[in-house]
Amino acid sequence: MTNELIINARPHETRVALVENGTVVELHLKRGSGQELLGNIYLGRVIRVLPGMQAAFVDIGIDKSAFLYVTDIYNDVRQWEQIMMQEGEDENNQEIGMPQQMLFQRGSDINIEGLLKDGQDIMVQVSKEPMGTKGARLTSHITLPGRHLVYMPTVDHIGISRRIESEKERARLKKVMEELSPPGEGFIVRTVSEKSPKEKFKSEMEFLTKLWANIQKKRDTSSAPSILHRELTITLKAVRDLFTKEIDRLVIDSREEYQSVMEFIETFAPTLRYSVELYEGRKPIFDAYGIEMDINRALEKKIWLKSGGYIVIDSTEALTVIDVNTGSYVGKRNLEETIVKTNLEAVKEIAYQIRLRNIGGLIVIDFIDMDKDADKDKVFYALKEALEKDKVRTAVLRMSELGLIEMTRKRTKEDINLFLTEPCPYCEGKGRLKSPSTICYDIFRDLERESVSGEEGGKLYLLVSPEIEKVLKEEERYSVMELEKRINRRIIIVGKGDFHIEQYEISLQ
Repeated sequence: MTNELIINARPHETRVALVENGTVVELHLKRGSGQELLGNIYLGRVIRVLPGMQAAFVDIGIDKSAFLYVTDIYNDVRQWEQIMMQEGEDENNQEIGMPQQMLFQRGSDINIEGLLKDGQDIMVQVSKEPMGTKGARLTSHITLPGRHLVYMPTVDHIGISRRIESEKERARLKKVMEELSPPGEGFIVRTVSEKSPKEKFKSEMEFLTKLWANIQKKRDTSSAPSILHRELTITLKAVRDLFTKEIDRLVIDSREEYQSVMEFIETFAPTLRYSVELYEGRKPIFDAYGIEMDINRALEKKIWLKSGGYIVIDSTEALTVIDVNTGSYVGKRNLEETIVKTNLEAVKEIAYQIRLRNIGGLIVIDFIDMDKDADKDKVFYALKEALEKDKVRTAVLRMSELGLIEMTRKRTKEDINLFLTEPCPYCEGKGRLKSPSTICYDIFRDLERESVSGEEGGKLYLLVSPEIEKVLKEEERYSVMELEKRINRRIIIVGKGDFHIEQYEISLQ
């Protein structure tokens, strides 16, 4: 089986699926109306310092103020000097020029009010997207990712990806980077760089250092709040971060995005150009590759196992709870064997769903109770092994006496379920329905499917609820017009007062 990157790019939404051996293991989404902030660099303005939380609110020019913790502030000598001159403090008592490793080690000795003050300008980078009611998280430890290297202009450190396992290769890469790196600056060698020649690192290093110089120049001529550097689009980010030697091909269904990908590859990885394909089939690409079914499954609360058992995934504001049940599975020999087999089968599905749904934060898994410590250990180690394929950092605790395993997974972006759904208005938020945008995009894909079955030209009649009619005719009107051009049909939208918000009908004329 092959490993593939499948990209469905439309003006209103871009979806990137990482498929390993025929199974979708990662899904990345970006909607045209939403802001993509992660990795962007801003000149921000401190609007409020919070000594009690050792943090500050920073205005970066978006609707909600971003959050900066004391440990995420770079000990910039120039900033220190400016603050001390303004405050009239003795610089001999300050930690000017302290190496960053010591800064973190002595984090408890550093007070945010000694680093920042209200109204101060500071260059920051978004390290976490806004999630729910929380604003974006910031850092002043700037990183600029390339395809082979991650440049850290504020850190004097050379790192090698832990996924490069050969000690001989790690030593070679370390030596190469020490020869090339400017003093006082840092780089991390990415996994894709394994066995790459010295010249490739040199050219990318020159590109990244020039990019940093341009960002600094822009900072000197900008007023806060303003953006200094915008991260790549989701499509190019997928090419940079996911299109490794383990991926056999990349398939994309937009000619415009295909050209953008080819230009990026010609610059950074020309050998990959033969592995990129433009999909031109009439059937929607995610249908053609069987991906749509996996996405819909990721929105379900109950996931059935092949044996007849099932797991239930339920998210609260503070944590995600996963419950394992035997369901209709009765086993072949005895109850104890049935329980262990169900738990082990559930482990694989849980690890898969956590990665696919991008569940982060605290996760509590309620396995079926087992009597033997050996069986508990077997399930625990099976879960740890299943999670090793996940690139996001996880920490797992041993199973408790109650059959619970507690684990954490670093939050990198919003849970797909929360991204694609919203609280149900019919039950006052006790359940969840697909959001209007998600329903509209489901409709667009169904319209594409229906257009394949008939002759080109003519009309498609779409019956929808009044809420969706309004969204299609107002917020999504340009998407509807673009779809009409692509399928060469006129779309007639009719609101039906008795339709549920998720209900719609399509008929050909």
